[in-house]
Amino acid sequence: MEARLNLFGNPLAGKFLRYINSAGKVLSDSTLPAATQELVKLRASQINGCGFCTDMHTKDAAAAGETAQRLHLVAAWREAKVFTDAERAALELTEQGTRLADAAGGVSDEVWANAAKHYDEEQLAALVAVIALINAYNRLNCIIQQPAGDYQPGQFA
Repeated sequence: MEARLNLFGNPLAGKFLRYINSAGKVLSDSTLPAATQELVKLRASQINGCGFCTDMHTKDAAAAGETAQRLHLVAAWREAKVFTDAERAALELTEQGTRLADAAGGVSDEVWANAAKHYDEEQLAALVAVIALINAYNRLNCIIQQPAGDYQPGQFA
């Protein structure tokens, strides 16, 4: 399987990716915990059916020390006991922020208030931006059918 478009070989796509990768760097340098960022990226990627990003963020999280048990349970986080209340709030915000078309009105006030109990304003800004950014990456990769499975942790560092 090959991607429909080589994002890395196309000058316009390459320029675009450099800009959004810069946005990702700002977020990785934020005070939002790195583990939370990876869980959010993984959950949104699962929802969107992005194999490339699911592969990438599972491997990056594992390389950063995340446990296999927690990674395996991200898709069933509501029933899993392995996530903190803060992580659960971030995952719920991720789901509602990713499934905007499924709920008239977008993210509920209750979900936002729950996230705001666990994260300060800077962390909330980072969380919202991480959710938006991973959804953009997911859409890029799904539209061009980017193959999954070959990613190596840190490959794009």
